[in-house]
Amino acid sequence: MRSLVTIAVLATLALPATALAQTPPPPPKKAAQACKAERTAMGEQTFKLTYGTNANRSNAFGKCVSKQRRAQAQARHSSSEACRQERETLGEAAFNAKYGKNGNDRNAFGKCVSQKTQAAVQTQQQHTVKAAKACRAERQTMGTAAFNAKYGKNRNDRNAFGKCVSETARG
Repeated sequence: MRSLVTIAVLATLALPATALAQTPPPPPKKAAQACKAERTAMGEQTFKLTYGTNANRSNAFGKCVSKQRRAQAQARHSSSEACRQERETLGEAAFNAKYGKNGNDRNAFGKCVSQKTQAAVQTQQQHTVKAAKACRAERQTMGTAAFNAKYGKNRNDRNAFGKCVSETARG
C-alpha cells in the first residue's frame, strides 16, 4: 500500500514537470540580450526615447524586455503554425529530413519552430532599430515640438518618439 501511494505521488509530481518540459518559457536572458543589442545599435538616448515611459526614461530597459518577451511569444506561436502547415505540405518524412538534426530526425518540429522564431525576432529587431534611427532624423529635421505634436498621443506628448518608432517599424 505504501509503495502504491509513493508511486501515485511521484506520478503526480512528474506530470506537471513533463507538461512544462514540452512548452518551456523563453529564458529571460534572450529578451535581455535582444534589448542590449538594440540599445547598442540605436544608442542609449534613442533607446530611452523609444522604450522609456517615466519622467527620466530610466525604465526603458525593463519596458524593452517586456516587449521583447511578448514579441518572442507571438513569433513562436506564428512559427509553430507555419511549421505545422509546412509539415502538412511536405509530409512527415520530408519535413523530418529537412529540419531533423538528431539520429532519428525526431526533433524536426522544434528545430523548425526555433529557426523561424529566430528569423522573425531578428527581422523585427532590425525594423525597430531602423525605425528608431529614422524617427531620430525626422525629429531633428522637424524640431521637437512639431515632432511631438505629430506623433504624441498622451496629454504631454511624451510618448511621441515611441509612437513614431512603432508606426514606422510596422509600416
